[in-house]
Amino acid sequence: MDFNPCMKHKMVRKTVREFAEAELGPIANDIDRQASFPWEVIEKMRPLNFFGLQIPKDYGGAEMDSISYAITIEELSRVCAAIGLCVTVHNSVGAYPIQLFGTEAQKKRFLPPLACGERIGAFCLTESNAGSDAGGVETSAAPEGDDYILNGTKIFVTNGGVCGIALIFANIENSGPRPESRVFIVEKETPGFIVGEIEDLCGMRANPVSSLFFEDCRVSSKNVLGGSIPGLRIGLTALDTGRIGIAAQALGIAQGAFDASVRYSKERQQFGKPISSFQTIQNYLAEMATQIDAGRLLLYRACALKDEEKPFSAEAAMAKLYCSRVASEVTGLGVQIHGGYGYSKEYDVERYFRDAKVTEIYEGTSEVQRMVISRSILTQLT
Repeated sequence: MDFNPCMKHKMVRKTVREFAEAELGPIANDIDRQASFPWEVIEKMRPLNFFGLQIPKDYGGAEMDSISYAITIEELSRVCAAIGLCVTVHNSVGAYPIQLFGTEAQKKRFLPPLACGERIGAFCLTESNAGSDAGGVETSAAPEGDDYILNGTKIFVTNGGVCGIALIFANIENSGPRPESRVFIVEKETPGFIVGEIEDLCGMRANPVSSLFFEDCRVSSKNVLGGSIPGLRIGLTALDTGRIGIAAQALGIAQGAFDASVRYSKERQQFGKPISSFQTIQNYLAEMATQIDAGRLLLYRACALKDEEKPFSAEAAMAKLYCSRVASEVTGLGVQIHGGYGYSKEYDVERYFRDAKVTEIYEGTSEVQRMVISRSILTQLT
């Protein structure tokens, strides 16, 4: 195994870091406080292919390998996790399922506007009674001629307030004692597609998370993703890729908090010398650096397996489980290093601390990741 990043990956990191620091750095705190989505930066991201990271070039994408993709999400999240979240959800669970399960007609229709960022994608599985229990979806799809009539509510939809295309999980009405689930590609302007109020969240405040309501929303059968493939199968496959993205996002948050803590420890004076000279602070920094590096190796292993078209579900779950925990622990230590200033909104580490927690919740909670990992272990042993 080669542990040295190739020139391509170094260039991806350098390019994305420079963009993020120049365009997102000056506004990251403001858009967090105001819970505002920075359309002006999104416009600058579109020609750079941030919204088509792994979409094939034939459909207007960049066709990146998975490590390049992870580096991109990490570097965006290192500066502004909410925009890193927008980009990873759009690419991994918004566009990728269409790329993987879509008909050629669906790919030609939906992937180009997703790739150029003209349309932002969303993934709509979670409901009041369906989160970790993905099979508990209650949104219904009633067949009517060549169409389906969707009714239901999706909650906590990342990109919900700005999405142009949403993948909706629903059960076919009157399909038998065990309802058949399907995924529907629904465009925002479809009558009956209603965007709810933006959630007032603890972290990721610059991402417009909202509920989406479907009231007699008529969708053509041509927009059923994967034909007769069960929606749950599509969802679980998409979430494997989504977990790589969230692991990268969590890693970026941790790296941002670590970098800020190193700088602060060198500047902050106590007892006539910088606090970086104290053994306790050095121990904290050593622990933070070790956890970040270990998480990065887990993440890149999952990326490599995906690109080799080998099973990577358990490895993606391990990366997501560990990197999200690292984000919470590293940001906590970052606040501790900053002392009282770490609890002030004037310092970036406070925002990193709030952003980190949700990485242990979405794209499958840490408890769900442990279920995925343990099932893989027990299957191998039988």
